[in-house]
Amino acid sequence: MSLFLGIDVGTQGVRAILADAGGEVLAHASKRFPTQEMELPDHVAEQDPGLWWEKTMQVLSENTRFARRNNIDIKRLKAIAVTSTSGTIIPLDKENNVLRRAIMYNDTRAALEAGLLNIKGGSLCKKMGYAFSSSFALSKILWIKKNEPDIFSRAGRFVSPADYIVGHITGNFKVSDTSNVLKTGYDLIDKKWPSFIERLGISLNLFPEVKLPGEVIGEVGEEVEKETGIPKGVKVCAGATDGVASFFASGAVLPGEWNTTLGTTLVVKGVSEEMLKDKLGRFYSHLHPQGYWLPGGASSCGGDSLKIKFTGGLARLDEEAGNKIPTKIIVYPLVKIGERCPFVKTDAQGFMIGKTSDKSELYAAYLEGVGLVERWIYETIEELGGKVGEKIHVTGGGAKSNIWLKIRANILNKVLIRPAVPEAAYGAAIIASSRIFFPDLSQAVKTMVKKDYVVQPEKELVKIYDTKYRKFRQACKAIGYE
Repeated sequence: MSLFLGIDVGTQGVRAILADAGGEVLAHASKRFPTQEMELPDHVAEQDPGLWWEKTMQVLSENTRFARRNNIDIKRLKAIAVTSTSGTIIPLDKENNVLRRAIMYNDTRAALEAGLLNIKGGSLCKKMGYAFSSSFALSKILWIKKNEPDIFSRAGRFVSPADYIVGHITGNFKVSDTSNVLKTGYDLIDKKWPSFIERLGISLNLFPEVKLPGEVIGEVGEEVEKETGIPKGVKVCAGATDGVASFFASGAVLPGEWNTTLGTTLVVKGVSEEMLKDKLGRFYSHLHPQGYWLPGGASSCGGDSLKIKFTGGLARLDEEAGNKIPTKIIVYPLVKIGERCPFVKTDAQGFMIGKTSDKSELYAAYLEGVGLVERWIYETIEELGGKVGEKIHVTGGGAKSNIWLKIRANILNKVLIRPAVPEAAYGAAIIASSRIFFPDLSQAVKTMVKKDYVVQPEKELVKIYDTKYRKFRQACKAIGYE
């Protein structure tokens, strides 16, 4: 059976997964980046792209060695795709050498530049239904132009981490995908780079050719074969951002299908036949390879509330929470200042109404609080014209908690489905297969994604949580959260 390889260049390291077209993971390898070697201000986040390539070569080599030891014919490998962080940017010179460390997705130094882009690129923002922020790659490029003119003048192109790795594998640094270019200002509707960018003094020649995820960019080169054992000539396909790749790994792929990733924060993404436009900027839409849209939004609530509020023994609290639900306590589980979805309020703070009898009841109330915010987000999506089906695909660290899944299923009154391999690298492998082996991405996801756990809502708990949700919304409205 044909094999496919997905590579995920994450914040902490690189991971690669080798899978067959039937969805079986045959090999995987991970390499962490060394501890940050530079002291950086709080608002600055940078990494050395050379480390990305070094660790990518190592995980590729480990996968091929494992394949040989286990009689897996690596010559059956048909395609590779790469995923990475959204909004990270690297300037390269005309010979594709790195000019400075990568400015990462979570670097916030370009806030003023984002504000300027919202003025100069206002028509694009209105058209695409989003607003530029400091997380956008184009904001960072404008920051480099203004603050590092020598580097900007020597730049031959700006690339994402996925583009950079693909460039090294194939020798072609000139191509990106529709997912990664969204935050660089690409017009996903008219499929072109907008002219306002040039009016800012940034040549469009610095930006890549754009392909859909799964389209072929190039082939594995001879040097990569010598160093890693990955066969020369294997197709390298356009990938996606880590959020989009993880979304496809969840099993959601058709209109009305949604995924909630519950990690440090709560991230919701789904498939819609129409672009979801939100004048408040809570949601923005990626382009689906089959012509649909992928609207998504993120709350500042999530698993971070448990890590900060409850120290140690979370597994025990998880067990005890099953005996405490439903609680009579209402919690908005913000542990840091500011909320961005389902409402926007920069000074929002968490709150609690009611008294707890013990720590495990408080813990259960926080689990419920996240579920209540999740329901609010999905209701907001429907208010904006999005369609939400009866099933939600769930991923992230929070999806490992069965009691949390039970709480969320009953608050949402939805069937929750946890996939077997909810990883961005696996999503990249699926993307790699989507045009080389399968007729389209939908068939690739349908065939390769396997269910690990399914939770059904329970009639009595649904009724109780429905009442609690209404009280939660009333409490939020009373303090201006709406």
